[in-house]
Amino acid sequence: MSFQKISGLAAIAAGATYIIGFWVYFSILGPAQYGSPAVPAADHVSFLVDNQALMTLWNQVIYVLNAVLMVFIVIGLHRRLTASGAIAQTASAFGLIWAGLILATGMLENIAIGQIVRLAEVDMDSAVALWRSTTVVSAGLGGGNEITGGMWIFVLSLAGFQTKTLPLAVSGLGFLVGGAGIVSTIPALSDATMVFGLGFIVWFVVAGLALILLKSTQRADPV
Repeated sequence: MSFQKISGLAAIAAGATYIIGFWVYFSILGPAQYGSPAVPAADHVSFLVDNQALMTLWNQVIYVLNAVLMVFIVIGLHRRLTASGAIAQTASAFGLIWAGLILATGMLENIAIGQIVRLAEVDMDSAVALWRSTTVVSAGLGGGNEITGGMWIFVLSLAGFQTKTLPLAVSGLGFLVGGAGIVSTIPALSDATMVFGLGFIVWFVVAGLALILLKSTQRADPV
């Protein structure tokens, strides 16, 4: 199996991690108003104590697993887009930076959850303070805005469009999703993060199928 096809499977799997993430958010976290500033922070800490296993697994899927898959996706697409030279290299740089930020967010969240739960047993005020600081740092790394991921997919789409090495549907959708991620950095347009996240599910599937079905631009790599 070529590395391009492996990358395609990784892309589809990455889309699945987003689906799982949204399902947990809308079915469990949303109804509980977890993370809402309208809810006392102590209630969020209590939610973590009661749902430690779920939250840890959720972070493992949406952050750690997703970051690992992203590395395969970025490299697979880079190999396909080498004809675009510096543009492909720029896109891949943003992609690998984003994968690192996602991984760092997941590791931070899971370590913090354990510490918060332990602190809550003896010092709720300290647990609340740690929850607040963790929330700010993790949002800054991987959830508060989507500039890095947006730049990756936007520049990647530009490279694919110029070289015609990606189907127009992949590049066109990438421009839309990447643009949404970039403008999410503007406070008045922060809701674009939802377009970014939901759009990425479709993009991952479409890009994954393209990588699996298209003829590899390079010699197949033995696995």
